[in-house]
Amino acid sequence: MKLVEFWELDLYNREAMDFFFLRDYRHNYRFFSTESVHQIQVEFSRLKKVWTAAKKKLMLLPPKILRQEQAFIRILKLEDEKIQASLKDFKQENLTALLLWEHVRGKVTVMDVEVDEKVKTNPKLNRTRAETAIKKAKSSDLINQLYSQIYEKFHVKKLSENFPAVAEIHQRLLLHPKKRRKAWWIRSSQVKEELTPEEKNLVLVSYDGGKVTLEDWFKVLCNFSPPSRPKNLDTTKGIERLVDMAMRGPLFTAEAVSRGLQNNKDYQRKLREREDLILFNMALAKKTEGIEQLQTETELLDYFNKNKQAFRTPDRLRIDPIWCQDLETARKAKAELDSNPADFESVKQKYSLEEPEEPFVTVPAGEGVFFEDLWNSELNEIIGPVKGFHGDRVLWRIVKILEKTPGELQEYSSNLEGSVKSKAYGEQREAILTEYRKELLEKYPYRIYRDRIPDPLDIQ
Repeated sequence: MKLVEFWELDLYNREAMDFFFLRDYRHNYRFFSTESVHQIQVEFSRLKKVWTAAKKKLMLLPPKILRQEQAFIRILKLEDEKIQASLKDFKQENLTALLLWEHVRGKVTVMDVEVDEKVKTNPKLNRTRAETAIKKAKSSDLINQLYSQIYEKFHVKKLSENFPAVAEIHQRLLLHPKKRRKAWWIRSSQVKEELTPEEKNLVLVSYDGGKVTLEDWFKVLCNFSPPSRPKNLDTTKGIERLVDMAMRGPLFTAEAVSRGLQNNKDYQRKLREREDLILFNMALAKKTEGIEQLQTETELLDYFNKNKQAFRTPDRLRIDPIWCQDLETARKAKAELDSNPADFESVKQKYSLEEPEEPFVTVPAGEGVFFEDLWNSELNEIIGPVKGFHGDRVLWRIVKILEKTPGELQEYSSNLEGSVKSKAYGEQREAILTEYRKELLEKYPYRIYRDRIPDPLDIQ
């Protein structure tokens, strides 16, 4: 099972140098899915500074008011702890990114002779894809070498004597949950609610300055899609394999901190932005507390009948894309297909940016603003160049329309209960937030510099 792979991104490098990320099983750009067990020392946001100064002034207040404000401080402290917990993954991913970028940059070069040899051994590869594959392999080797050095530097020790307990606890949560669940797999909520504090802190790996616990191990497991979860977690081998995955992130983070990368200005800025975003979302949650959800069958059916179009099944397209490096490449591919439409597969092999994708089904939610152009095309038509979302980027592509299935109205059933509740709740929430946004815009003067906002869909 392939769990991670390397991809090139230009995130921390502002001069268009190559940068290598790990891509997880969901094809999201991450490094590892466990939380860092290190308390990373960073400068907190301006909110914390302002609050510290405010607390000093509180001491001048009358006793009764002071007690009220102290109660508020306890609430804020709790919220602050929630913020710190939610930032752990973010810190680990970004510090690991910085570490790997520093380690890899300038060390990965590809010679023409290497590309020639790669294309010779795999004729399906074009030169761009062959070069990318070589870079991935070389960067992977460099990072594995770095990990081996870190492993030795931090005196890593696996506590294999605790692995049998891991297998036993895993089987308990899997087969005998305390609360009845519809799903057959272990949920994150179970890990949070059913593990005792002693079980959560069961140490599986120790290293200088840190540890990896059973809670970390379960977080890695829960980040797998259920069908992809290892089937041998009742064995020492299966347990250890997941332990190995769980400790890579914390070890990379520990090395990053030892190098002082937590003081990187770009990292600090991103951390403050993430912290402020969390505070913003918490404020929205507070503003929308108390929304009453539909409960009775009569309420649900009445709402459904008034909003049938909202529960229509989506239009569906089955498409075969050729993702291209740039607009020029896409135009070349389309020109060849215009001359010989039956040559689609060979053109796809020749011009695809990466390993060619298999045809797949897409819906408006997946295509966004690009769905309409696809839907308005004829069956078996080859269109392009057109834009599309590819991972976290917008790229040019050539698309062959294989199937078109219009959406249909549905009749109400118990299967739609969750969707109806969610839709009704969302409408109420949006109405409250719309009014809140209006109040804020009236309260705070603002100016939008539209000429300074780049169009994210403007690509070459």
